[in-house]
Amino acid sequence: MSIELGHFALILAAAIAVGQTIVGFLFWRTGNRVTAFVRQAAVLQFLFILVSFLALVQSFVLSDFSVALAYEYSHTQQPLIYKITSVWGNHEGSMLLWVLILALFGAAVAVFGRNLPGDLLALVLGVQGALGAAFVFFTIFTSNPFERMNPVPFEGRDLNPILQDIGLAIHPPLLYVGYVGLSVCFSFAIAALISGRIDAAWARWVRPWALASWTFLTLGIAMGSYWAYYELGWGGWWFWDPVENASLMPWLAATALLHSALVMEKRVALKVWTIFLAILAFSLSLLGTFLVRSGILTSVHSFAADPTRGLVILAMLAVTIGGAFALFAWRAKTLRVGGLFAPISREGALILNNLFLATAVAAVMVGTLYPLILQAFGGPMISVGAPFFDLTFGALMVPLLILLPLGPFLAWKRGDFVAVIQRLAGAAGLTFLLTLVTVFLVGGQVSLATLGLLLGFWVAIGAIAEIVDRVKLGRIPAGQSWLRLKGLPKTAWSTALAHFGVGVAVLGIVSVSAWETEKVVSIGVGESVELSGYEVRLSQVEQLAGSNYIAERVKFDVTAPDQSVRSSFSEKRVYTASRQPSTEAGILTYGFSQFYISLGDQDESGNRVVRVWFKPYITLMWYGSLIMALAGFLSLSDRRLRVGAPKTARPTPQPEPAQ
Repeated sequence: MSIELGHFALILAAAIAVGQTIVGFLFWRTGNRVTAFVRQAAVLQFLFILVSFLALVQSFVLSDFSVALAYEYSHTQQPLIYKITSVWGNHEGSMLLWVLILALFGAAVAVFGRNLPGDLLALVLGVQGALGAAFVFFTIFTSNPFERMNPVPFEGRDLNPILQDIGLAIHPPLLYVGYVGLSVCFSFAIAALISGRIDAAWARWVRPWALASWTFLTLGIAMGSYWAYYELGWGGWWFWDPVENASLMPWLAATALLHSALVMEKRVALKVWTIFLAILAFSLSLLGTFLVRSGILTSVHSFAADPTRGLVILAMLAVTIGGAFALFAWRAKTLRVGGLFAPISREGALILNNLFLATAVAAVMVGTLYPLILQAFGGPMISVGAPFFDLTFGALMVPLLILLPLGPFLAWKRGDFVAVIQRLAGAAGLTFLLTLVTVFLVGGQVSLATLGLLLGFWVAIGAIAEIVDRVKLGRIPAGQSWLRLKGLPKTAWSTALAHFGVGVAVLGIVSVSAWETEKVVSIGVGESVELSGYEVRLSQVEQLAGSNYIAERVKFDVTAPDQSVRSSFSEKRVYTASRQPSTEAGILTYGFSQFYISLGDQDESGNRVVRVWFKPYITLMWYGSLIMALAGFLSLSDRRLRVGAPKTARPTPQPEPAQ
């Protein structure tokens, strides 16, 4: 009966979401009793959806094949971890995970937003309730994960082999937290437009939610990139796949929102633009949902879905996004202009930052949607490939990376550009020196790769220079610099860390793109191939059996230029239930570089086709992403960035005058 309990709990959650929406929108002006009601409704909605989700997880863990979803995507021989992750390895289960995270964020606002003004909190939770109701009803009526089967099959059909990986346990939940977290920023924007409460305090309330979403999106995209890299066996880390672009666009918009909200908080400026970005970021998340689940894309990342679901999602997008931007167009003209500032100032630098990021969003969106729109109107089927994205996106990122270290050195309202250049002169000199040394060591020539290295080192060293400048290292006694270093706020560290992470990621992207080497050969046992100073010898072939697959495992002995020998194993698997094949690449890490071996089929002579890559400094991309995410968590831990407005301090009681 647990699956019926889960279904009933989901229906109750939908009813609560409707009540939360109605009360939040109609009675937001009436006081604390309404606020208390919508807060309790948000928490109850989360608890019921949690019960629903756990019931579905139980059916997978217990291999209850009377549940159609468990039959389609599970198998008794699956390891326990993959039985659990199979819950969201499909459209219906992943939608339930989506609404669970949406309800979690609504409950988090209810719990941590107790210091918010009651009317604003009621409206925010009302919008969250409306979003929750829409997605829960969509799940119940078009994507019901609790459908029963009769007669009950004896065995399940198993999950796609590509998804039977630890990456599925990590990548989708992280990405969903990032996607859905932007709904809170969206709700704050709609609440602000309705109530007219748009000021520095509003920006301070929004920033933690935008920061949390951006942090998890960063982790989710990085994990997805690494998962595709090692699991698909193609040796690539980014393909400009439409579904990859669907996750990149809200990340770019969230990055712009973070910087815009900072200007609004500090200078009460960019109010209209910040509201627009808050709506846009979540709208792009919904667009990604449509691309993944509508069936209009053929991608290794997309869910198989019928066109009917796609039309329903498209209608939801039209109502949600169209309604939000209609409200924005109606109310934006009533917003008053905030603080004024000179073009050369920190505000000006952040506006340039937003300009390049917004243009990058537009470029990626055009390249992703244009082929789909053209085909929808009867045009030819075309594809926009990596050359377009590399050229347009790269051209927009170059000036942004040049300006990135300058912003933190500029003063608010009015800055001195010449003084900033003088303070960064040492960082610029060190950047040129490190770039020349790196190019010399890799034996390269001056090229676009050199420019890329220059930009990466410039951003990373500029971030360090910001901390050095703040503590006045070399300008005051060392003891005083140490005290200033210990006293730096977490926000200063997080800004420097985030920018440093960007620089590190750029260095990894440039290095692997410019100096990656590859070779495809056919070799037998005992034979070898050389690549970039490494010798790869095929030493052994064996057959083995896993928990739910059989595999041919090939052992390679890799001799590095320093004559050290390490072993790598590549596999070709066939899963016993579905008879689907899968390839597991062998990867060896040398410092920040990796040697990648992918196993192909046997040729007519019995030899095995082997594809090998040497990928210099490729791990810097993912280390840079982790550093950026660490910066986000560090900033969230700052007590000054708590959710909600600070409570007014109680007045200190004064002693009564002596009689």
